[in-house]
Amino acid sequence: MNTFKRISSGVAGLALLLVSLGAACVIITNLRIRADLTEERLFTLSRGSRDLVSKLAQDVTLKFYFSTSSPDVPNMIKMYARQVQDFLREYELAGKGRIIIETYDPKSDSDEEEWAQKFGVAPQTLSPFAPPFYLGLVAVCGDRENAIPAFSPATERTLEYDVSRLIARVAWPEKPVIGVMSPFPVLGAGNDPMQRMMGRNRQAEQAWAVFGELQRDYTLRAVTPDAGRIDDDITTLVLVHPKNLSNQALFAIDQFVLRGGRLLACLDPFSIQDFRAAQSQGMMMGMQGPGGPGPSTLGKLLDAWGVGFDPGKVLADMRAITRLDGGNGSIDENPVVLSLSAKNVAASDVLTASIKQLILPFAGVFTDKVAQGITFTPLITSSDNACLVDAMSAQYGTAMLRNQLKSDGVKHALAVRLAGTFKTAFPEGAPADQPGPDGAKKLADPSPKAPLTSGTGAVVLIGDSDFLADSWSVRTSTMFGYQNTEAINDNIALLANTVEQLAGRSELIAIRSRGNSTRPFTVVDELEYQALMKWSETEKALQFKLDETRARLSEMQKQKQGKQRTILTADQEKAIAAFQEEDRITKRQLKDLRRTLNADIENLGVRVKSINIALIPALIIGASFIRLFLRRRRG
Repeated sequence: MNTFKRISSGVAGLALLLVSLGAACVIITNLRIRADLTEERLFTLSRGSRDLVSKLAQDVTLKFYFSTSSPDVPNMIKMYARQVQDFLREYELAGKGRIIIETYDPKSDSDEEEWAQKFGVAPQTLSPFAPPFYLGLVAVCGDRENAIPAFSPATERTLEYDVSRLIARVAWPEKPVIGVMSPFPVLGAGNDPMQRMMGRNRQAEQAWAVFGELQRDYTLRAVTPDAGRIDDDITTLVLVHPKNLSNQALFAIDQFVLRGGRLLACLDPFSIQDFRAAQSQGMMMGMQGPGGPGPSTLGKLLDAWGVGFDPGKVLADMRAITRLDGGNGSIDENPVVLSLSAKNVAASDVLTASIKQLILPFAGVFTDKVAQGITFTPLITSSDNACLVDAMSAQYGTAMLRNQLKSDGVKHALAVRLAGTFKTAFPEGAPADQPGPDGAKKLADPSPKAPLTSGTGAVVLIGDSDFLADSWSVRTSTMFGYQNTEAINDNIALLANTVEQLAGRSELIAIRSRGNSTRPFTVVDELEYQALMKWSETEKALQFKLDETRARLSEMQKQKQGKQRTILTADQEKAIAAFQEEDRITKRQLKDLRRTLNADIENLGVRVKSINIALIPALIIGASFIRLFLRRRRG
């Protein structure tokens, strides 16, 4: 009897435990409990998104289309779709009733599939023989609608920005007008009147990726470099390598800023894009003029604003080197192609606070010449181990800069913000009319109003323009039949953040650059930097010995006459042998230095792996033994 009671009570206890576990699972499943333990808060809705949805005056319905029931969709896509759906629920919670989520499974030949196609959700295919599946989002607000045609794991980094921008498009459909002035077909050759004016047949060229992104949120309008006036409906003007601007164009920009316009100017002492364009046209290096390569600056405008910019100098930073292909299998550790990190940007400024990685090739620097009434705020700076080098020498590689690489101990400003009361650079009024490229005279502001002499404006200056080109900012790939353009750094984010802030749409700035899941190996970087410094000093010493030996050989050669110059003397043979021995020893030292560097990096990797693999289990085992020991002592 007692045995039966014990068994019955045991079975009842087990059943009660199973019921309790089942109830707990149901309760936990329906609870919205989550903890984001990443340092960058990668899985938390950002402040910008929360601010955006809090300002909604109308309900926004998000229609999520995913082929849930399709057996041909791989698990990787299903997992990502679940992640997107969970992320949309965060918007629903933050919207407090203004965001409504609807989910649809667009099966083949169903009404849901028909509506998905009408809304613009794109079918994706894994292979030519597999049926298509859908993974996209539609936002509807009143009679306005817009869509993200397809989600992809390749663009996971921009998921939040894409969704928030979609909401903003339907909630606030008005698009600010952004003017763009550049000698390059940044808006696409077919839509750029400047390219047609210059007689270039580039119909096949597409818009640069960064401007293709901006076109989704703004109305972009090309402004020719001979424009006598910036249109009144243009709120923000973007200049990309504005070289050889006439006084009329400078006056138009001057008056635009004075009347409250916002200006972003990407200047460049040496533009790689400009150089390549000149090469493609068969031009000689060093040609100047409207068609040839050359630096860009704003001349007297910068002087009036109290900003210094040397168009003949680029910045070299030994703590921001970029490893490039040096040819013949070699690596060129180039200090003028700057790989910048979060340490180089102003963390307290909303424009750059979220910037983590930038590449600025051949960038110039700005100096504060203290103009009254204007604040000069650096946004991007170099390290204190940098210096200015000749722009023309820099294009030939690091070897040409060896004698110029001497740190000046100054943190140079690569991008700055100017704000306050600006004074005109043309105190005597509009400049005299000059003929344009077509021979007709262009008026320097044809409006009947008197020119402005001062005004409150906002200007952002960046000392490089190449960072906007696709080759330095994006990578294009095709996945499941859908072409994706993926940012490889925060170059696009920098321009987009600036335009968004200048154009008055600041909510998206906090969303654009989410934290990067790749973490920099700062200890490894420091080891490589220290080794690079030793390598550089040793290389300089070797070069000095080489030059010294060549000088001695040349001097000995001058002392000989006639046919004797082809015969090596005993002193010359001795000098050559000595140099060859020094060369052999120095090269061995360089190899030993590199071997030591690699050994230090490998040892660091072994320590990190040991900590990850062995330390945590060892701590758990140790804690278990301590707990067992304490229990035995109490027992």
